[in-house]
Amino acid sequence: MSAILKDEGGAAIDAPKSNREYIERLMETGDCVRIEQEVDWDNEAGAIVRRVCELAGPAPLMENIKDYPGFKYFGAALSTYRRVAISLGMDPDTTLPEIGKEYLKRTNAEPIAPVEIDRAAAPCKENILMGDDVDLCKLPVPLVHDGDGGRYIGTWHAVITKHPIRGDYNWGMYRQMMYDSRTMCGAVFPFSDLGKTLSEYYTPRGETMPFATAIGLSPLAAMAACAPSPIPESELTGMLAGAPVELVKCETNDLLVPANAEIILEGEIIPDVMVEEGPFGEYTGYRTSPRMPRVTFRVNCITYRNAATLTISNMGVPMDEGQLLRSFSLGLELDKLLRSQGIPITGVYMHPRSTHHMMIVGVKVTYAGVAQQIAQLAFGSKLGPWFHMVMVVDETIDIYNWDEVYHAFCTRCNPERDIHIYKNTTGTALYPHASPHERKHSIGSKVSFDCTWPVDWDKINEVPTVVSFKNVYTQEIQDKVTSNWEAYGFAPVK
Repeated sequence: MSAILKDEGGAAIDAPKSNREYIERLMETGDCVRIEQEVDWDNEAGAIVRRVCELAGPAPLMENIKDYPGFKYFGAALSTYRRVAISLGMDPDTTLPEIGKEYLKRTNAEPIAPVEIDRAAAPCKENILMGDDVDLCKLPVPLVHDGDGGRYIGTWHAVITKHPIRGDYNWGMYRQMMYDSRTMCGAVFPFSDLGKTLSEYYTPRGETMPFATAIGLSPLAAMAACAPSPIPESELTGMLAGAPVELVKCETNDLLVPANAEIILEGEIIPDVMVEEGPFGEYTGYRTSPRMPRVTFRVNCITYRNAATLTISNMGVPMDEGQLLRSFSLGLELDKLLRSQGIPITGVYMHPRSTHHMMIVGVKVTYAGVAQQIAQLAFGSKLGPWFHMVMVVDETIDIYNWDEVYHAFCTRCNPERDIHIYKNTTGTALYPHASPHERKHSIGSKVSFDCTWPVDWDKINEVPTVVSFKNVYTQEIQDKVTSNWEAYGFAPVK
């Protein structure tokens, strides 16, 4: 079966262009469940999404929210690779390596610039609240986890800002807690794009920064907001979708936002005012960041679609869409970086269950020190703060097969020679293993594991032979055994 679904006209890409179109596709493939009975915004909705993530179940569409008639919830939007494939217009059963190959193919193509449309044609403008009508409490903001510091409106969204000098846009997924009816607050780390812009420009000048939060994006727009790609997110979304993203101007500032988003919150970031935010259950599977003063977002306008759907991501024990997508995109971006430097890698994979903290890199070992070179490039890149472990294996290891990777780690990594620790590096406040001081100041440490055989070992006399079905038997014997497997009386191998 072709990895890309093609219509009768032979179109190569048929990706859903909005959250609603995406939900329809998921319904068709059995990857979404419609919940018609009433669901409480206070923990119940979050609990449903968390259980779906832990069971890798279909995404829930909750159509009857307590106290909020006319609104819906949609959770766990991209928490399985089946749904990632569907979001890209691919067959749901496409394998992960094929999905990654297609992602790289599309993101290495020519940029597809967004187009601006008239306000009258934008679905997100169907309802507009301004002035005294602005009230976040009119929206079904959920209490996602029991024990969270408040109700979080921004868990699967894009915070959209624009650099005042360069003019480039940033779409980032920075969590946002409802503090009061017109105020939100959230964690913005200093090494993030938004954190850099605030600290370099707005905070020193005491000026407010325009922002817009788009909720209920198309799945590929949400994917772009998560991706650490250097490509502008609106262009990246277009490249992934194979068509320009439609943007529309905000009502109260000049920012451009996705026209088909479900909900848009417009306002300004107030750098010299901090309000308390947190704690929040995070992608690490822990509630680590304490309640403390965080970045403040003041809301001046709310626009939303009729029967608007608020999207929910429930971070926690792996795996949810945050872990899956960030692992997916971080791995592919590191793949691009290493290949651009001429490193003879065979692939990069970051298992979502590592909470995107361990990078596994396959490489053809042609010279000494290649594993350290890979680790240094990875940790020193813009991607570096988000993971703290790099494991390098040779080309004989299937990086997607944890059994093979773990065996290589336990048998080829010499504790004295092959483990390298890097101290006082950049970390995040969300590392569970970090001390309170390290979390507060984003201090981290890194480690690399070289699980390759030394290049100066003789391959015949010094490198041990791997005793496995695929390594010690001829292809003829392997084919004979696999073709007769069920005839022997064994169950089919999935």
